[in-house]
Amino acid sequence: MIVQIYEIQTPEEAGKCIDLGIDHIGTVILSPDKWRQPDIKETLRGVSQGTPAKNSIIPLFQEFEILCKVLDYYRPHFLHLCESLTDSNGDKINLDKSIHLQIKIKERFPEVGIIRSIPIPADQSRSPFPTLNIAKDLEAWSEYFLIDTWLGREPVKGYIGITGQICDWKMAKALVQQTKIPVILAGGLSPENVYSALMAVGPAGADSCTNTNKLDRKGNPIRFKKDFGRVKKFVEEVRRAEKKGGATSQKRL
Repeated sequence: MIVQIYEIQTPEEAGKCIDLGIDHIGTVILSPDKWRQPDIKETLRGVSQGTPAKNSIIPLFQEFEILCKVLDYYRPHFLHLCESLTDSNGDKINLDKSIHLQIKIKERFPEVGIIRSIPIPADQSRSPFPTLNIAKDLEAWSEYFLIDTWLGREPVKGYIGITGQICDWKMAKALVQQTKIPVILAGGLSPENVYSALMAVGPAGADSCTNTNKLDRKGNPIRFKKDFGRVKKFVEEVRRAEKKGGATSQKRL
């Protein structure tokens, strides 16, 4: 089962993650104006060289030509696309632009896999929700889906994720059962709940960001700062679920 950790921005943190048995290490590029970050390039290079781990990049922008520059510069294993695929009411938007973007990226960089975030609401109060239809439209041009929590008021405007809240696990399981590609479960996963989540959903992997971060004095997560004691416990709980059959027959790539 895949264990994926975001947001790792330095070689030192990447090395600690690899030592703890992390399979996918993710970084974030915050701005199209400052996409060239030597420290992040060194972080990804450290993951690639001499380790079995894979790396991925989330760009918080969608301009194709800039994305091409990013991919050419960093040469990641995966590009992780997580722009919103619904409006603020949870209704599916037209996905032609997103599909066209993925097709163009795969034509230009066939060696780079695409991870696509798929939204699922925090509970069943927003029903019906177009998760399965969205996934069906994007499946042919994605290597992985990553399930993440939709709130309708996302912390980063226009992008799914970093909520610290769990999604509806029943809906997540329905996606796992429908799709032909591996699914990584995210959305509020922590060392305390990841075992239960994996046993309930049965995905190919688990992702954590917010709930394995360090906390400030008020108890709020600090972006880009990992608590490696919690990362270690997260890995242990994923492996415990794996041994108990908490993964489906979905294959990892």
